[in-house]
Amino acid sequence: MKEYIINAPQLQTIRKRISAVFVWLLCWVMWIYLLIPLVALSNWVMGDKKMINEMRWFGGYKSLLELMEIYLAALVVMTLLWLCWIFAKALRSQKLLPAAQKVISDEDLCNFYNVNADTLQQRKNSKLMTVYFDEQGHISNIDPHITHVV
Repeated sequence: MKEYIINAPQLQTIRKRISAVFVWLLCWVMWIYLLIPLVALSNWVMGDKKMINEMRWFGGYKSLLELMEIYLAALVVMTLLWLCWIFAKALRSQKLLPAAQKVISDEDLCNFYNVNADTLQQRKNSKLMTVYFDEQGHISNIDPHITHVV
């Protein structure tokens, strides 16, 4: 199968790559943060002697309930921060996308893609098109699927 442009990480900027790794690490840290108390709780419920002694040492189920309150509060705070981040991104994206200012003519398009006016019009009128990209992410070929109306 051919590699599509979306699976070409070399075309991403360094900032996007670093951001993706940071988000990946953050998600794994959050996942581990959420799993560790559940593992300890399941060991205690299943009767692990070490965990039973540890639970007695730390105050039994009352301290567990206090820790669960802290745990749930942390989850609520993380959820609220996540929702605020999504809301802020949505607001920012609406404000940062200005309307197109420059009108591009068909002649400019023909010059940019090195095609004649008939080919451009044919591609504009086709309802289905396959776009091929080279290794650098530039358009190498456009294959319009032309259907003739009878």
